[in-house]
Amino acid sequence: MLAQYETPFEANVLADSFADAIRSQALFTVARPIWVARAPGRLDVMGGNVDYTGGMVLQSLLLEAIWVAVQPRTDGVIRILNPGAAQFGWTPYLEFNVVGLSDPESVRAFCRQTDGSHWALYVLGAIYCLQQRFGCRLRGADLFIASNLPPNKGVSSSAALEVATLKAAAAAFGISLEGVVLATAAQWVENTLVGAACGIMDQAVIVLGGESNLLPLLCQPCQPNAPIGLPPGISIWGIDSMVPRSTTGIAYEASRAAAFMGYKLICQREGVPILPESRARISRFTDSRWNGYLSNLDPSEFRTRFEHRLPASLSGHEFLATAGEHVDPFTRIDPEQEYPVRAAVRYATEENARVQRFYTLLKNPTARTSESWLRVAGELLCQSHAAYTECGLGSSVCDDLVSRALRAGFPGAKMTGGGAGGVVAVLGRSENRPAFESLVWQFAAESGAVPHLFEGSSAGADAFGVSTIKRQESPIRCAE
Repeated sequence: MLAQYETPFEANVLADSFADAIRSQALFTVARPIWVARAPGRLDVMGGNVDYTGGMVLQSLLLEAIWVAVQPRTDGVIRILNPGAAQFGWTPYLEFNVVGLSDPESVRAFCRQTDGSHWALYVLGAIYCLQQRFGCRLRGADLFIASNLPPNKGVSSSAALEVATLKAAAAAFGISLEGVVLATAAQWVENTLVGAACGIMDQAVIVLGGESNLLPLLCQPCQPNAPIGLPPGISIWGIDSMVPRSTTGIAYEASRAAAFMGYKLICQREGVPILPESRARISRFTDSRWNGYLSNLDPSEFRTRFEHRLPASLSGHEFLATAGEHVDPFTRIDPEQEYPVRAAVRYATEENARVQRFYTLLKNPTARTSESWLRVAGELLCQSHAAYTECGLGSSVCDDLVSRALRAGFPGAKMTGGGAGGVVAVLGRSENRPAFESLVWQFAAESGAVPHLFEGSSAGADAFGVSTIKRQESPIRCAE
């Protein structure tokens, strides 16, 4: 049984299913504390791909989450038990020696050597981060993972796993880790260890977000505003398109690289030097005019001064031959690839403006109660969706879902996250949920599979905190 919670959280905050899993699958030592953290997934309402260009994003949190439980060891062994991995054909149990945390490549090599163990890179990457960046003197650990957050859906399961691991392991080893520092650490794991070219958006909302609210976040590099709710009677639902997606995908990385290519071409035209930002926690470049953030370029200035001068498409070879060094540390230029430079820069400027307008509408107590608010908000979502296709991030299945939602009378819908698949967000009145459910079942019947629905919300990792559990029963050994 779970004998004691040493934080102010009520016992029912820890999901019963997770508590049962710890009891039945335990690898922990009797009568020693276990530290537990929880990190939910996120639904991208607006912003998508402007976190890495310094734009504003609006994000909400999901009910679905990942729990990580940690107990220190002293024998130099890290054991990770993730029973839910088996349902995806992945390896559910791994052992790793602390000695292997000496460098990133050793960690990556371990996670590549066994089929189905790639998920462990997010966990071991978090442990490596604690040791290298926060001075954690690790001598081993047992980790247990439970999740009802589906992977590869574009709802930030990887960021949630990183955040929950960092939060629980830091507490277990006496380190206080929270807020922007925690979010940035999780981004560092993704960028440096995993090799995913993500921005700060996912990690920040998972750490800082609140239940039933949107988090407005200016990604320069991470400036959160006070959470804000949707108008009364308005909901945003998520429906899985069943098209997998990832921030290590070719389309996402090409779109991101194209934005930085356009940024450099604009700076060169203006005679603005681009230099490494020496004080940045996450590697980046900066300049004296836009501070390294392409989203600081106003849409009107882009349209009048730069759009017609940027190439619609540019090969990697031509860019490298004429522009020189690429100024994004987390993507590489493929000489054989064509990049949608003009559309990527347009997206960075105009999506930021759309998010700012959506946020302004949310803050207006009079406008947000009107029918016109819903029409304008819905149109902003539709514009955002259309821009994905321009950047090479479109998905015919997501396009179909958006069209279905609009035909059903919903004011707006859009692809979310990095694009090229994943979840579609649908905006509408809460009373119209039966129409949304009908849309989903029709889509399921024609697709031959039932999609995952995302509705409801929960607290972020910082709001949940870390629970300390003391166990009284004898442990059960891991399977050989």
